[in-house]
Amino acid sequence: MRVETHGQQIEVTPALRSYVETKLARLQRHFDQPFVEVRTLLVVDKTEQRAEGTINIAGRTMHADASGVDMYAAIDLLADKLDRLLVKHKEKLVDHHRGESLVRNGELG
Repeated sequence: MRVETHGQQIEVTPALRSYVETKLARLQRHFDQPFVEVRTLLVVDKTEQRAEGTINIAGRTMHADASGVDMYAAIDLLADKLDRLLVKHKEKLVDHHRGESLVRNGELG
């Protein structure tokens, strides 16, 4: 998984970059594909600290943003939101119509 981290009005320190990478590493568990691209943007606006993330996977682009009292809290919320987006996307990929049915089992008809 490749993670790009950029800052707007904030310098991305090695500690922040490492924290983002460790938090977003759990997103890889949802897919067998080894190549997932994640772009994060850390933004500071006066009193608001915001983290935005964009995931590119299999031709799909998913975006989420989160704000918190400090940058670490915003990164935590962003990781949770991106995780939920990937779970929802993965559920859409599974064909629910191919599951168990009475017609396919031969019990009906």
